[in-house]
Amino acid sequence: MNRKQTVATLPRFIYLNGYAFLLLFMGACAVAVPLFSVCKWFVIPQVILLAICWKGAFTIFRSWGDKQRKYSLLMQRNAAGLRPDTFTEFMQAPCGRLLVKVVLEDLDMSDRYSELQYLRQSFRHNLKSGCKSKKTVIYYPEERL
Repeated sequence: MNRKQTVATLPRFIYLNGYAFLLLFMGACAVAVPLFSVCKWFVIPQVILLAICWKGAFTIFRSWGDKQRKYSLLMQRNAAGLRPDTFTEFMQAPCGRLLVKVVLEDLDMSDRYSELQYLRQSFRHNLKSGCKSKKTVIYYPEERL
C-alpha cells in the first residue's frame, strides 16, 4: 500500500482550495465588467460583490493549516479500516468533500467514496439547521479546595 502521508504539496493545495480560486476569479470578473460607463452607481455593487467573493476566498485560504490537521486526523483514524462516522462533519461542505476524496485516495480506498454519500445532508437541511438558534451549554469544572 503506497500511502502519501502529506497533504502539503502544491497540487493538493490547488485542489483543496479550488473553491477559493473560483471565488477570486468571480470577484475579478465582477469588477472587470465596465459597468461604470453605463452608470457610476454600478461601481458600488461591483465593489461589494468583489469584497464578498474575496473575503470568502481568503477565509478558505486561511483554513489551510486546519485542513492539514484534519487530514492527518482522518488518516490516523482510518488507517486500520474505513470508519464512516469520522467523515460525517466533512461531507456537509464542498471543501470537506474534497478533503475526504484526498484521504480516501491516500488510503487506497477511492472506490469507497460512494459509501459515504449517505452522510451528506441536503442543502435544504443545512440551510434549515444553520438558521435555527442552538442552545449552548458550558460546563465549568468544580473547584477543589
